[in-house]
Amino acid sequence: MPLAGKGMLLTSMDIDPSDEAEFNRWYDREHLEERVAIEGFLEARRYVADEGHPKYLCLYSTRTIEVLDSAAYRAKLANPTQWSKKTMARFKNMIRAVAPVTFSRGQGRGAALGIVRLRPLAGGEAALRTALKERLDPGTLDGIISFHLIESDPSLSGPTTEIPSAASAGAGDWFVLIDATDVNAASGAAALLLDGAPVKSAVISVGTYRLMWDLTRSDIPFA
Repeated sequence: MPLAGKGMLLTSMDIDPSDEAEFNRWYDREHLEERVAIEGFLEARRYVADEGHPKYLCLYSTRTIEVLDSAAYRAKLANPTQWSKKTMARFKNMIRAVAPVTFSRGQGRGAALGIVRLRPLAGGEAALRTALKERLDPGTLDGIISFHLIESDPSLSGPTTEIPSAASAGAGDWFVLIDATDVNAASGAAALLLDGAPVKSAVISVGTYRLMWDLTRSDIPFA
């Protein structure tokens, strides 16, 4: 199983260039460690867009999706640091998806990530899920390490008190994550994935991202 857990929080946003240095400093010096230290969180990965929007993307893996509705996580959402309040107020085009990992295939993680955002047609969820399972085979494509499908929980995704700017629309969207050795392999795999119905008709956006850094729970020195 290439992903660390059964639950995932996906966040993605843009930031004004004038605020970008402070935004990255906050993420790198406070926010990632604060989140991964929450009970049930296992790891976090930060990405920057090679081609796609929003510019920044972060994936947080949790033991189960229930961790993302736990008292410990809710307490952090309700009591952000002053630095968090200041920085999150500057987010633009925010996406926040809380999802179980539907399936995950392959071995390991890549330096690049392809991401396909899908909005299943009403009544077409089973057919789309079947099509994705049939197409997602990392063993057949050079440079592809692993594939993952996450299906957002609409009741847990979208805005929070901490991040009211997160979009409500598409809170039930799905995301295909393609771990690859480079962005060219990731974009090639995404193109193959979209070649045909019912996947093509459900696509909202496609992007490629480069890994900035990652943090696992074992990296944090707990008292």
